[in-house]
Amino acid sequence: MHRLWFSIYDFSFNYPENEPAFISPENFSWAEELASNSKNIQLELQEYLIKHKLANYFNTSMVNKKGSWKTIALKTWSVELFKNQKQFPFTTSLINKYPNIISASFNLLEPAAKILPHCGDTNAIYRCHLGIEIPAGLPEVGFKVKDEIRAWENGKWLVFIDAYKHEAWNNTDKARYIFLIDVMRDEFADKKKLVCSTVLTSLFLQKRAESFKLLLTSKPLMINTLAHLLQPLSRLSIAIVNLLRVY
Repeated sequence: MHRLWFSIYDFSFNYPENEPAFISPENFSWAEELASNSKNIQLELQEYLIKHKLANYFNTSMVNKKGSWKTIALKTWSVELFKNQKQFPFTTSLINKYPNIISASFNLLEPAAKILPHCGDTNAIYRCHLGIEIPAGLPEVGFKVKDEIRAWENGKWLVFIDAYKHEAWNNTDKARYIFLIDVMRDEFADKKKLVCSTVLTSLFLQKRAESFKLLLTSKPLMINTLAHLLQPLSRLSIAIVNLLRVY
């Protein structure tokens, strides 16, 4: 069994375990149902895009050009985004069948854009990409985890260890769309609340760091102290915003 790991407590940003970069989707009960409904999921996205635009991903330092990575989330680390879910009722009904799915979003990578190498926030989840609109295969459009490169395909999954350093690129003149979910790993299922609140704390500090550069250069002790102080508040906030349907 692997030790629970969070990048916010590891300033090496180097997940130390030796696991495969990619995991077969055949191992998971949710994978077949969502993949078999990929056309319906795509249709909901297309209908949404007729009148709406996706929002820029919050961390602008992770792309080679500002505003080239866009997203709309249905849930994020157990926070239910009810207003967005109303726009995607069919997709929401599918993911809600599986309590171990703790995040779900549609993601756009614009033409001639790259998501720069970065590591995920924890090893407690499998991050999973379902191809929705993939404009080309390798080498024009691709995804690298650790030292392994793969291509997305429409209606198929890429399941990977998000804790490893990874990157993505779209060197075509068309947009790339995927449906992304985070799935709790069985060995960490009993730590779901801890994982979600810790990662949300990390994301909060990452966002603040864009305005307060001191956080990026602070000693680990300062970041660790802030994270441990904020994590219980984050855990309480998840329960409150879901109960009151704030989002």
